[in-house]
Amino acid sequence: MNLLLFIIILIISVVVVKIGCIAFELTGVNGTQAVFQAISCFTGTGFTTREAELIASDPQRRRIASVLMVLGKAGFVTLLATFANSLTTNDLYIPYLHGSVPGSVETLVKIAIIALVVIVIYKVVTHTKFSTSLSEMLKKRIVNREFIRPVSCNELLVATGGYGVSSVKVFKDSSLENMALHDTELKAHDIIVLALERGGKITTNPPGRTKIVVGDKLICFGKLDTIRDEIAGNQS
Repeated sequence: MNLLLFIIILIISVVVVKIGCIAFELTGVNGTQAVFQAISCFTGTGFTTREAELIASDPQRRRIASVLMVLGKAGFVTLLATFANSLTTNDLYIPYLHGSVPGSVETLVKIAIIALVVIVIYKVVTHTKFSTSLSEMLKKRIVNREFIRPVSCNELLVATGGYGVSSVKVFKDSSLENMALHDTELKAHDIIVLALERGGKITTNPPGRTKIVVGDKLICFGKLDTIRDEIAGNQS
């Protein structure tokens, strides 16, 4: 019973981290950082000052991090308790070893079996097709239930003072659609367009006459809050 409970809690923990990762991505954090932050929050291992600023700068991310931290503490304690009970009870009773070998050897075999179970679960959850299907299903549920408000802004780098680099995709009906860069108010808000990505081609330091079209990605530097409000926030 303890082993079964251990496996169930382990699977739930993996799914919770997966949900946390997806939630961070929906708020504009890129995939690698989202995975790192979700694991860090859930395990309570923490992250660097810049990573912490990336979370603290957005209220949605603060809520996600808080939930992951609370669930992580409870899950970790329960995992340890069920793991210890699995070794001391008859959940893993091994007929050919029980009584014929020292107790320490039988305990090591039990640990090996549990480790194998953990590896199998990890392989199944991280399998490319299964992981992609699970992510898409969870993402749809999160968005449909409006737990998280998705944004079009993907923050790539965080500097001190709330500044950073963001990639912002331009959608239809955006306030920037069909406008030339020099006609926008980005400079007035201290936002610098470092590059423009269109159709897989990146143009660095695009000229002011460049017209912004739907589907473009603007790589911008400035206050992250300002970028979210003035660019990503003005898209419907």
